[in-house]
Amino acid sequence: MSRHPRLAAVALATAALTVLAAGPASAADPTVSDPRVVAHFDFDAGETPENIAVEPDGSAVLTFAFAHKVVRVGKNGSGPTDLAVLPTVTDPTGSILTGIARAHDGTLYVNYVTGTEEENGIWRIRPDGSAPQRVVKVPVDGFPNGLALDEKCDTLYAADSALGVVWSAPVPDGNVQVEATVWATGAALQPSDEIPYGANGLKVHHGAVWVSNSAQSTLLRIPIRHNRTAGPIQTRATGITGIDDFAFTGHGDTVLAARVTADKLELVRPDGTHKTVLTGADGLDGPTSVAVRAKTVYVPSAAYFTTTDPDPNLLLARISKNKL
Repeated sequence: MSRHPRLAAVALATAALTVLAAGPASAADPTVSDPRVVAHFDFDAGETPENIAVEPDGSAVLTFAFAHKVVRVGKNGSGPTDLAVLPTVTDPTGSILTGIARAHDGTLYVNYVTGTEEENGIWRIRPDGSAPQRVVKVPVDGFPNGLALDEKCDTLYAADSALGVVWSAPVPDGNVQVEATVWATGAALQPSDEIPYGANGLKVHHGAVWVSNSAQSTLLRIPIRHNRTAGPIQTRATGITGIDDFAFTGHGDTVLAARVTADKLELVRPDGTHKTVLTGADGLDGPTSVAVRAKTVYVPSAAYFTTTDPDPNLLLARISKNKL
């Protein structure tokens, strides 16, 4: 049985799904090599890394879903060092810390899913060490998951796994809190009866918001129109069973996607074909997200679905220059 009650239905459903065959290899594919686990975490202490941002020195900033912490791990595996602890919520139980985004000045934004009026939403963590503060309110039935910051227009975007929408909100000044508004909605973002997690990972890239849908095994692109509204949802890849969050490998549209229920890292080409580049044999144990900085790939694993000796960890690998 899954150790994460809110993900149990996902585990049962994805076990019955068939992974589609990968597309043909391409000479333009970046290569991922030299995988190595640089840090192991304590599952029983809630140290389950859900999402990642990378600092200029190559350190990884991780959200620990169950411990409700934001931590830093050095590129050499040192740490984890606590950066912030979110307030404990006991009613209802089961709150988790999910997506993270980093501004250039070091300010962090994180999604905290609590099911409570006062806490559910997007929180800001300033680099001066002051207490975390909620800055964007999300309805209590919402489950903000993937998170991205578009600093060009000071806008936050969050994928809601439960409601199947993309939220947006302006980055507020000072101590002001703002309400999230629905930026994009549609059947392509929705969960399913079998898998209650729809829109999951999210990135802003080349004038569009990209979203993964765990229930539908898809990668989506939503253009940002000139007036900042959402354009029509485009399906860019299908058959990526267990897709969680993802990252772009370079300036093009090639993606590395974490497949949380399959213990795999998938390379997704701009034409929608895809292939597996890392597996559990390399150290992955329920990978949840991906980051790429220069020639390094970062893959946190949360071990949500591992029943014996779970190994939440941070894996680093080398990536070659991407031509797409």
